Formats: sequence, structure tokens, C-alpha cells
Amino acid sequence: MQATAYTYDPETRSGQVLLDDGTPVPFDAAAFDAGGLRLLRPGQRVRIETDGRGEGRRITLVTLQTF
Repeated sequence: MQATAYTYDPETRSGQVLLDDGTPVPFDAAAFDAGGLRLLRPGQRVRIETDGRGEGRRITLVTLQTF
């Protein structure tokens, strides 16, 4: 699934992405670390993997979108 980086805190390695419908979804350090990234800037296009649905949905991986 694709999303856009919305917020990122380099100290906690956590933040939020915006889904294409505008829904903000938070991610934690484990999801950020799983993608092997060192930095994330707001507005960057990212690829995410999620687990669960609805209110229980959580991001398990954040990485840069490559074509």
C-alpha cells in the first residue's frame, strides 16, 4: 500500500503517514526500523505494510516507494 509521510520524529523514529484518502495512520519505531530507513521527510511517498483492520490497523513496515 502507498502513503505519504506526514510527520516524523527522528528521536523516537515514529510518526504518521497519510493514506491516499487522507486518513492519518501512526507508525512506531519498529515499523520504521523494519524498512531500513535512516530519515523520513514529510511529503515523501512511502510504501507501507499493515496488519489488522479499522481501528486495530497498525503499520508494520515503512519504506520508500520505488518504481
